[in-house]
Amino acid sequence: MVRLITHNLLACHVKGCTTNNFPLVFQDVQVELQEAEFNPDFIRNMLSRLEWTALVNAAKQVGDTSLPLEQPDMMDDELLQKLHHVLMEIHVTDGAMVCQNCNHTYPISNGIPNMLLAEHEIG
Repeated sequence: MVRLITHNLLACHVKGCTTNNFPLVFQDVQVELQEAEFNPDFIRNMLSRLEWTALVNAAKQVGDTSLPLEQPDMMDDELLQKLHHVLMEIHVTDGAMVCQNCNHTYPISNGIPNMLLAEHEIG
């Protein structure tokens, strides 16, 4: 399943697509919520690895508006719970991720993103 924690790491790697290739934009997605055990230490440790603006925008694209636009300096328990929900419990089951630069589409089917490129697209 594509979770937003994974999506926050993905960029387009089509030949010549080297600028504005992150983040990929969700398109026509279907989401499924799956409860996951809350681990506040894991969420705190992930903070430094996240691109906050990309995460907030991706969450909006899948229908979640619970995160603040700016990353807070301090994370209280309520915000950690919201972040956990966005990162770990929202699963994109179908749809696509599209590069903002080259418009390459990466389809998502049954929760699995197809990130393979055709031979002529490999750089």
